[in-house]
Amino acid sequence: MKARDISQINEKIENGEANIYTAEEFKKLVKNNDAPAFEDVDVVTTGTCGVMSGTAAILNFIISPPGEFIRAREVYLNGVPAFAGPCPNEWLGSVDVILHGTSHSIYDENYGGGFLLKELLEGKNIDVRVESVDGLTIENTITIDDITRAQIIGSRMAFKNYTAFTNPNKESVKSIFAATPLEGNLSGLTFSGCGDLNPLQNDIPHNVIKEGCKVLLNGAVGYILGDGTRSSYEKPNLMLSADLTKMDSYYLGGFKTGQGGEIYDTVAIPIPVLNEEIYNNLLVTDSEIEIPVADIKGRHLPLDETDYDKLWKDYDLRPQYDRSKCLSCDNCHVEEICPTNAFKKDSLNLAYCFGCGMCANYCKHDAFTMNTGNVDLNINDKMVNIPIICRQSDRLRGNKLSLKLKKMIENSEFKL
Repeated sequence: MKARDISQINEKIENGEANIYTAEEFKKLVKNNDAPAFEDVDVVTTGTCGVMSGTAAILNFIISPPGEFIRAREVYLNGVPAFAGPCPNEWLGSVDVILHGTSHSIYDENYGGGFLLKELLEGKNIDVRVESVDGLTIENTITIDDITRAQIIGSRMAFKNYTAFTNPNKESVKSIFAATPLEGNLSGLTFSGCGDLNPLQNDIPHNVIKEGCKVLLNGAVGYILGDGTRSSYEKPNLMLSADLTKMDSYYLGGFKTGQGGEIYDTVAIPIPVLNEEIYNNLLVTDSEIEIPVADIKGRHLPLDETDYDKLWKDYDLRPQYDRSKCLSCDNCHVEEICPTNAFKKDSLNLAYCFGCGMCANYCKHDAFTMNTGNVDLNINDKMVNIPIICRQSDRLRGNKLSLKLKKMIENSEFKL
């Protein structure tokens, strides 16, 4: 078949003649042996959502009138340390800071940059404390309206799926790859990756996902700056950037782990189907995408492998909560461990829910129903069936942002 160029696809989009699919829509057709032919597909919008530790924000805001202090030495936002500079802002009363999504509050290690940025986007008040180089302490409260500039730069985002972890050891292990200490003796499995919806999984090897291309990062139009840190041919990831103030708080937030607060992001990237190689990559589905299963204590010690079909299948993406079964425990275990603080005071906030599955696996009174599945593995020449107890990726958010991107392209709000 004859190859196409971007201008031809853009012309079809402008004329309302383009065939645009989300990855979810396209993969369903493939799995049903009803995939449209190459010439009948113009764009596929892909998406992923998951814990992305490389997220940082560059912020500028006014903390006091000019001349009150020389420059900031230490800055804390809701107790989360932010790094002053690189611009010193001498005598201006404003500060530039770099906030790591993985930084933890000095008051609570489970509260960190991810939770803070979500609250900022939600318009909540943020307490700021500045320790200046001249020994002064300046305290104030800001909101998103006081931020004069805010940019997310992700040094390692949208990685091409990831790894699953279990714990074959006797003792429990604290890790960023589990929402609580992962119990030993192969008691559970945790994993990351959105499988066949993932952008880089659908574009091997970077045929169209390249430096300078536009993306949606947490709902805001952003750009690919290049390959991310630790990116490789086998395990690629991207460096992305977009305006924080234009993002949707639904698509990013904090995620508690066994090692404290982390941050999750959602990324959607369009794949224009320019040639048959790109088209053929899009035909790959979950059952063909392998994922290694590693010892969570060793991380790089492979135990076996499985595939994303066995991890996602038709399993539930969100829990069902039966309030009548909730006994309002004095110390609610679900409220304590919920990674995104979606369950509080006997109430489940689905807008905050990540679909990780922790509530259904840990509620002592079965107030939550959610089929997260299990997987058969060969560990040390012995077949074992291990329940999936925690997902650190969210296909529902990935799907939603893919659909938003599709509509933006159709409405000429997003140009390829």
